[in-house]
Amino acid sequence: MKKNHLFFVFAVSILITSCGENNSKKNQEQVDPTIVNIDATASGEEVKSKVAKFSFEESNFDFGTINSGDEVVHVFKFKNGGDADLIISQVKGSCGCTQPEYTQNPVHPGDEGEIKVTFRSKGIAGQVIKDITILANTVPTTKILTISGEVLAVKEK
Repeated sequence: MKKNHLFFVFAVSILITSCGENNSKKNQEQVDPTIVNIDATASGEEVKSKVAKFSFEESNFDFGTINSGDEVVHVFKFKNGGDADLIISQVKGSCGCTQPEYTQNPVHPGDEGEIKVTFRSKGIAGQVIKDITILANTVPTTKILTISGEVLAVKEK
């Protein structure tokens, strides 16, 4: 009986050990080689990839002083200074009071696009700084625009 028990323990330990090795080998094989982006070949020649590039006229806008409840609209204009189509996938304001609209179509190299931002100050008072984050196929992939100013509280009647 002891011999059967020892054989069973031995067989289970071999099974557990061999499964662990197969899993680690399997995990090593599943690494995606495309996660590394190197602009060079084995010959040492550099491969230039085409990239889109934001070139904004301004990235910060100060709207000055407004009264609470006022609305400010500003358009940030940009040019694609790269050599590939610039595609914006998402534009988000830092809060619900800041609503962006943006060029939806690809912006070809040398062409222009815009980010229109509407800031609604209802219920807000004091110094304000709001960010607009753009996600696009540029390097780096994010660009942050800023609007700022002062909102004066309005006395209720």
